[in-house]
Amino acid sequence: MVSENKYNYLSDIQSPDDLRKISREDLAEVCKELREYIIEVLSNNSGHLASSLGAVEIAVAIHYIFNTPYDKVVWDVGHQAYAHKILTGRKDQFPDNRKWKGISGFPKMSESEFDAFGTGHSSTSIGAILGMAVASKLKGETDRHHIAVIGDGSIGGGMAFEALNHGGDLNTKMLVILNDNGIAIDESVGALREIFARMTASPHYNRFKGKVWKIFYNSKNFIAFLRHFFRGIKSTLTGTSNIFESLNWRYFGPIDGNNIEALCELLERLKEIPGPKLLHVITKKGKGLPIAEENPITYHAPGKFDKTTGDIILTPPSRHPEKYQDVFGHTIVELAEKNQKIVGITPAMPTGCSLSLMMDIMPHRAFDVGIAEQHAVTFAAGLASVGAIPFCNIYSSFMQRGYDQLIHDVALQKLPVVFCLDRSGLVGEDGPTHHGVFDLAFLRPIPNLTIAAPMNEIELRNMMFTAQLDGQGAFVIRYPRGRGVILDWKQPFESLEIGRGRQLREGSDIAVISIGHAGNFAEKACQQLEQENISIAHFDMRFLKPLDEQLLHKVFSNFKKVITVEDGTIIGGLGSAVMEFMTDHHYVAEIRRLGIPDHFIEQGTVDQLYHLCGYDAEGIVQTIKQMLQP
Repeated sequence: MVSENKYNYLSDIQSPDDLRKISREDLAEVCKELREYIIEVLSNNSGHLASSLGAVEIAVAIHYIFNTPYDKVVWDVGHQAYAHKILTGRKDQFPDNRKWKGISGFPKMSESEFDAFGTGHSSTSIGAILGMAVASKLKGETDRHHIAVIGDGSIGGGMAFEALNHGGDLNTKMLVILNDNGIAIDESVGALREIFARMTASPHYNRFKGKVWKIFYNSKNFIAFLRHFFRGIKSTLTGTSNIFESLNWRYFGPIDGNNIEALCELLERLKEIPGPKLLHVITKKGKGLPIAEENPITYHAPGKFDKTTGDIILTPPSRHPEKYQDVFGHTIVELAEKNQKIVGITPAMPTGCSLSLMMDIMPHRAFDVGIAEQHAVTFAAGLASVGAIPFCNIYSSFMQRGYDQLIHDVALQKLPVVFCLDRSGLVGEDGPTHHGVFDLAFLRPIPNLTIAAPMNEIELRNMMFTAQLDGQGAFVIRYPRGRGVILDWKQPFESLEIGRGRQLREGSDIAVISIGHAGNFAEKACQQLEQENISIAHFDMRFLKPLDEQLLHKVFSNFKKVITVEDGTIIGGLGSAVMEFMTDHHYVAEIRRLGIPDHFIEQGTVDQLYHLCGYDAEGIVQTIKQMLQP
C-alpha cells in the first residue's frame, strides 16, 4: 500500500482521471514520486527496474494528454510499463507484481482495460496499434487516438519494420513514441543505432525544425511542404536521410523524453496532426537511481537492492551449482578454442545466455544480431552452408518466432546448426509470455532434427561436445533457467551416442521415464519412495528425437504401469511420443503423463509452478502412489 503521508500526489491517484486533475506544473513532482515508489517496491521484489524508471515521464504524459482507455496505448515488450500500471488502478497491487496470484509484470488485456494489448515479446506494438487504428477508422471513430511506445532495441525487430512500412502506406492516424535510451537488455546493436545517434547529434537542425513546426503546425496546407522540406534539410545538415520520413511517417524530435512539460506540450500538438507520426524521445534508462543510470544493464532486473544506495543485496557466499546459462557460456568458449569452425549467435541476449563470455574473448566469432530471431536462424543457416558450426542460442519462448526459418532454412536443407534453447520449461515470475513450454512439442515433428535435453550440467557439456562433432543436421539442446545440480561439473568431454537414453535406477513396481532437468525431480521422488519400500525403475531418455526405441521396448516388456515426466506441454512432447511408441508396437500399459497441462501457466516462483503442474517430486510421488493402489 502507498503511504498517505509519504506521497503528496501519488496517494490520491487511482486512475488517469485523478492524474488529469493535477496542474501541469506539478507533474514533475508526480514523476519524482512514481520513481520513488517503483524503487521502494522493486528493492524488495525483483522486476524490470531501469527501463521503467526511464519511461516515467512518457507514461505520465500519455495518460495526462490522451483520453485513456478510450484512446489506445500499447507498450512494446512491457519492461517500461510499471508507471503505466501504477497510474491505471494497480498502485496498491504493485507490491505483488510478478508474484503468484499477483499482477503480471507485463501489460495484459485481461488485467485492465488500460492494457490495450498484451505484450511480453518485442516489436509487436506498432502492428497491433495499426490494427486498432484501422478498425477505428472503419467504424468512423475519428476522435480516437492510437499510441505505441517502443524502444530503440525493439524497433530494430523485423515485425516493427513491417508495421512501419504498412503504416506509412495506409496513412492512418496513429502515433509511435520511440523511447531511445541506447539500451535494450544489453547495449543496442545494429546500423539503426548509428542512424539514431546521427539524428540526435545535429542541434542546429533540431532547434531550427522545432521553431518552424511551432509556428506552422496549425497550417494544414503547409504540412506536406514541411515534410519534404525537412527531409532535404536533414540530409544536408546531418549527412543522412530520415528513415521514418522515407517511409511516409511524420518525424518529430529528438526531444528530451524526461522533460515532462515539454513532452506534454508536444503531445498536445501532435494530437491535431493527421496521419502516421513518430516522436523520437531520448530518455535515461535507470533515471532517478544514480547507480542504475551508470549501470543500466546490471539494473535491468537487479533483484533485491538497497533502495537508498541502490547497492544490490547479495546472498552470503556459499558453494552452489552454476546456472545452466553459465555452463553454456564457459563450454562454448572451451569448444571454440579447440574448433575454429565454431561461431556463436544470439538475438540480443548475450548477457542473459552468457554468450558474452565468448564475445569478450573471441569478438569476431560471436554475434549479437539484435532482436531478430528469424534472422538469427537464417544467418546461422548461411554460416553452416559453407562449413561453419554455428551455436545459435535463443530463449525457448523466442524460438517460436523463428519456427519457419528452422524448418525452411535449416532442417529442409539438413544444415548442421546447433540450437541451444535457454529458459526452456517454466521460467518463474516472467510468466506465460516467457515460459518455454512448447519447444519439445513443436520441434518433434520436424525431420532432420536431433532434440536433446540434459538432466544436469555435465550432460549439457557433453551434448554440446557431441553436437559439434555430429554434422548430420540441426541439433537442438534445451535446458532450463536457473542453477543446475552438480558442483564439479567441468569434467572431461564425453561423446554421447545420439538417440540413446540410460537407465538410472532398477525397480519392479513402476517405470518412470523422464527427459531433461525434470529427471532430477523424478530421481528425488524415487529416493523418497525407496524409503517406503516402493521399487521404481527410472529411465532418462536424454533424446526426444531420435527416440531410444530399444530402451522403450525394455520398459514396456517389463512394466504395465508407466509415468512420463517432462518440463514441457504434455500435448505433443515426451508423453505423447511414448504413447505413440506403445500403440505402434502393440503394447498395453497404464500411462500417466506429467508435465505442463493444456493452459497457459501464470507467473510465480518456479517451485510454486512445478507444484501447481504436479511434476515436482511431491507430485510424482502422489501419482505413483495413486497408480499403485489396488
